[in-house]
Amino acid sequence: MDIHEYQAKKILSTFGISVPKGKVAYTLSEAVQQAALLKNGHSSCWVIKAQIHSGGRGKSGGIQFAHNLEDVATHAQNLLGKRLITSQTGSEAKKVNILYIEESIPIQKEFYVSFFLNRSLARISVLFSLKGGTNVEKYNENLFPDFNCISLDPFLGLTSLDIHKLLIPFRFEKKLLEKLEKLLQQLYNVYTSLDAILLEINPLALTESEDLVCVDAKMSFDDNALFRQSNIRALRDFHEQDKFEIEATQYGLHYIKLKGNIGCLANGAGLAMATLDLLHSKGGNAANFLDMGGRATEEKILKAFQIILSDSSVKGILVNIFGGILPCKNVAKALVQALKDQKKCLPIVVRFIGNTEKEAHQIIRTSQFPIHMTTDLEEASQRIIDAVRI
Repeated sequence: MDIHEYQAKKILSTFGISVPKGKVAYTLSEAVQQAALLKNGHSSCWVIKAQIHSGGRGKSGGIQFAHNLEDVATHAQNLLGKRLITSQTGSEAKKVNILYIEESIPIQKEFYVSFFLNRSLARISVLFSLKGGTNVEKYNENLFPDFNCISLDPFLGLTSLDIHKLLIPFRFEKKLLEKLEKLLQQLYNVYTSLDAILLEINPLALTESEDLVCVDAKMSFDDNALFRQSNIRALRDFHEQDKFEIEATQYGLHYIKLKGNIGCLANGAGLAMATLDLLHSKGGNAANFLDMGGRATEEKILKAFQIILSDSSVKGILVNIFGGILPCKNVAKALVQALKDQKKCLPIVVRFIGNTEKEAHQIIRTSQFPIHMTTDLEEASQRIIDAVRI
């Protein structure tokens, strides 16, 4: 689960980490009022930031500087309600519903630091760069030498030796080194105590007064750990999610919207991933990842089919069920019911194998819907790809 920058900064501040002062605004008048309140502090310049779940906002016009309240009003009017396309949203724009009005701080130097889950190593990794800001990805692509990355022992966590290994190549002076050591330990505490999978600070600013301030912050959390992070779960912004993903979550379905045209339904995350991989290897493109689990009720299965059938980008459906605890016949009944309810005619290929496989085939046959059945997954994948190409 992702959260907004302003939410991440509020979390950081509760852990004693320095962030610029800022206020949230949902309307043009609120933006001006909040900027005026911040002016009572030390700032004579504001940063107007679009709050969407995406990086790359600066290069897409989502971050603007204002030197007076008239500028604040102009930028707020231009941003609120606008759909932003960034390097991380792809061609799908995200609508700006929230602005964060922040004081501008005098920056002497920008760094980059992130804690992230390194899945290939199954460890937390820490990346530090002497250069931060909007071009940090470009530096990375060019193998900029001022990067250093370490991975942590899961049993020891972030130790003093780790911090030494991370920062020693940069030869910081002692005073700054001590501040960085303290900040890294604080960020690690935030990351681990809240079950985060990403905590990125870009830029981490060294101010003219030699303080370290997190000027931007991005946080993502482990969905599977949200049951024990109720405060984080409450930060979810449903406007940032696909409507089908929200609906699926309410029924305990694991659904992710993708960019293809073949709806995919399977029971078990591994089986669903294997189905998507096979489709892709044969030149097909999945419209979604939908795992309904191994113990799905008929109501849950019906909802899964309804979600897929409601998606206008779906031009065909591939159903891949390994009948273990879940009887294939229950899936067949739900599929037939969903087609009767929605009265849609799409190419559908089902692969049932295992528990009540024969009964499931009989239900499909007697339904008289033109559904192709097979027990061979490769054949099923090729058939649905061919069908959506016609």
